[in-house]
This record gives sequence, C-alpha cells and structure tokens, in this order.
Amino acid sequence: MTQRIYQIDAFAEKLFTGNPAAVCPLIHWLNDETMQKIAAENNLAETAFTVPVENGYEIRWFTPEVEVDLCGHATLASAFVLMNFEGFTEAKINFFSRKSGILTVTKNGDLLTLDFPKDNLQKVENLSIFEKCFAFQPIEAYRGKTDYLLIFENELQIQNIQPKISEITKIEARGIIVSSKSDNYDFTSRFFGPNCGVNEDPVTGSAHTTLTPFWAENLGKTKLIAKQISKRGGVLECELKNDRILISGKCKTYLKGEIFIL
Repeated sequence: MTQRIYQIDAFAEKLFTGNPAAVCPLIHWLNDETMQKIAAENNLAETAFTVPVENGYEIRWFTPEVEVDLCGHATLASAFVLMNFEGFTEAKINFFSRKSGILTVTKNGDLLTLDFPKDNLQKVENLSIFEKCFAFQPIEAYRGKTDYLLIFENELQIQNIQPKISEITKIEARGIIVSSKSDNYDFTSRFFGPNCGVNEDPVTGSAHTTLTPFWAENLGKTKLIAKQISKRGGVLECELKNDRILISGKCKTYLKGEIFIL
C-alpha cells in the first residue's frame, strides 16, 4: 500500500529554517510498530500521524525512537498540511491527543496559532545534578511535566553552550531546555533531547509551554517574541492566556510524496 507523506518546515520564515516535520494523514491508524518504523526511516525530530474523527482529527507524534506526549512544530505542520493539501477548509482545526487532550490550531493569513495547555513548573534547588551537562552553569532550574528548564545569565551563554550529550542522557526527563533573556527578542532558548532521540531540536513548540509562563512572570507581560537559536533557528510568537499557551508561526512546504508500506 502507499501512503501520502509531506515534509514541512514549521516555525519557518523561509525554507530550510525552522523545524522540519513529516506528516502522514491517515484514514485509519496503522499499528504502532509501523508508525515507529516510518518515523525512524524519516529520521526527523518528529513524524506526525493524523486520523479523522468527529469534529476534528486525532494526532500522534513519533521521534525516530519513541512516541511522545506532545509536539508543537509537528502539530503546526499537520494543520498546515490538512488545510493546504488535504481539503480542510475551516480556519480552526481541532486535534485530539490521547496524552495531551484537545489541541487547536487557528489560521490567520499565513500565520498558524497553536493552543496548548500551560506547563506547571516546580523550582529545583539542587543545581549540582546539571553540573556535568554544560560548561556554563545555570543560575536557576525548574522541572516541568516532561522537561527541565535551566535559566542562564545571558544570551551569549546560550549561543555558546556545548552540550555533553552523554551526561544529559543520565537526566530523567524528555529533555533539557536552556534559556535566557534575549538582546533582540524577549527570550531565547535551545532544547536538547537525546533521551527521545533528538540531540538538539531546531525549534521546539512544546518547550514554549514551559518557557512562556516562566518569562511572562519574570518579564511582566503575557505576549512575548521568542527565538530558538539552533543552527536552523526559528521565531515564535507566544501568549500566556489563563491556563493555555498560544504559540504562533509560519510553515513552508519542502516535500510532497508517497511512501510504500508492505
């Protein structure tokens, strides 16, 4: 059998920036093993699979190694594919996740906005658990639902961090977010997730459900502009709205095709 597949650069102002995601719009679910093998074959940070359900689509996300609870950029890419190539004509699309609940994406021109649940942070007092992960040491640390958030003194440290991947894998978490105030944006970040098969993610929408409430409180504002400063880089417009986080960005199409599944 054949299956349509798309590769989309999400949170991208132009092609070859932002975070690439594969999207497979299904009619019925494939078995988990097949979806995991497709994600491994794609070898992208995330492959998203969608299936139509009443009033929207169910969505699941796979890295090359594991299924994850939530992925922002692949959800944005999925909405872009369904709206532009798969016949969905409304301005708002509802996704249903088995692990993260109801997620919506709204289209306004070429800007797509994710509506995700806000992460809840708990301060970590013992910073020594991170001392071997980076040459620079954080000034604060917090634990969210799946990730640690480490706060550093300045953007230059974030730019120059050389992660020690072997040490990060010893931390019990999906990944580690490093962040600081930014010179040109409200805040900047990077994301390291070797435990889910992604040493460094180019642009991590889900991490901004953790980042946005932290920086909203510390900067005294609910609308923020963020820059994830990976090699590809990406810009995200973020808003704290009660217990939800709105994350907006653009998408660019890189590939449309078919894969062959025995």
